[in-house]
Amino acid sequence: MRVGIVGLGLIGGSIGLAAAERGDEVVAFDPDADARASGLERGAAARAEETLEAAVSDVDVAVVCGPVVHLPALVEQTVAATGEGCAVTDVGSTKSRLVAATAGSPRFLGGHPVCGSEARGVGNARADLFQGATWFLTPVATTDPAHHRTVHGFVAGLGARPVAIDPGAHDRLVAITSHLPHAVANVLANQAGAGRVDGHDPLGAVGGSFRDMTRVAGANPRIWVDIFLDNREALGLALGEQRRALEQVERALAEGDAGFLARWIGEASAHRRRLLESAFADPGTLQRLRVHIPDRPGVLAGIFQALGAERINIEDFELDHVSSERGGTLTVLVSGDGEAERAVQLLEAQGYGVVAAPVIDE
Repeated sequence: MRVGIVGLGLIGGSIGLAAAERGDEVVAFDPDADARASGLERGAAARAEETLEAAVSDVDVAVVCGPVVHLPALVEQTVAATGEGCAVTDVGSTKSRLVAATAGSPRFLGGHPVCGSEARGVGNARADLFQGATWFLTPVATTDPAHHRTVHGFVAGLGARPVAIDPGAHDRLVAITSHLPHAVANVLANQAGAGRVDGHDPLGAVGGSFRDMTRVAGANPRIWVDIFLDNREALGLALGEQRRALEQVERALAEGDAGFLARWIGEASAHRRRLLESAFADPGTLQRLRVHIPDRPGVLAGIFQALGAERINIEDFELDHVSSERGGTLTVLVSGDGEAERAVQLLEAQGYGVVAAPVIDE
């Protein structure tokens, strides 16, 4: 397949790497000459053109990977520059306004891969970024079925799981699962950073839960201001629901309603278990190991090699770096009490402090 990519950032570059890996011919365009050069160097494109039209003039599928605010114009330009046999899609995280703006083109199908990271740019692109990821597609009544099939097959070929959804339903869904968490993370970070408590800086006393909750705080405003505004209606509704839920908690605290709080926490536990069940075969067996590690080259590699040598399988891991002086916390998930005990013994024998606990409290 001949693939045209408009925009060589993290997502565009990863699409190029994944497509090239499966044997597709990839041609890319980016207005930034450095991004074009980096894309060629990384292998995200076999050819990089200086104009959008040159990159997509003779491709089977064109993927537009620009900022949300510019997508309508970029998609319109891409549709105009491609032939009738070319399917055009995008990767923007909001869909309603874009699909409405491009409703006249049966060759366009809105798309949104639910993946990514805090990293940016083609230099951080990965061919495996889409493996197992949900990739929303938003067909409408005017979408040509043949082009729908082309995009569906292309997305599946990158390792993703294509899921069709109405554009409005998509925006309401991501308002809850993506945009609201970003907004709340910013609120928490600003609340803790805005003042002091009897002279103490709250940010100097945060624990793991605060770090987990604010991982996405302060994300690139050039991207997120446009996302928030483009999905303002759905995000506003989600924030209203959040506010009402917090008011219930506030009322329960004021009334000393332990029963409500216990039910509230229990419901959250059940929902979190369902979340884990979608990612792990048996989440009830998962054990979380928290390992304090120094900020020193080779530490992570040494830990993973030691666990690998003992055939202890790591289901997932996350690193929370505190500072160069204090190091950080490595969180490792392993399956089964026995595996967790072996891992703890191994790491403690190497001098690390380890705390193990079930991921799900029964």
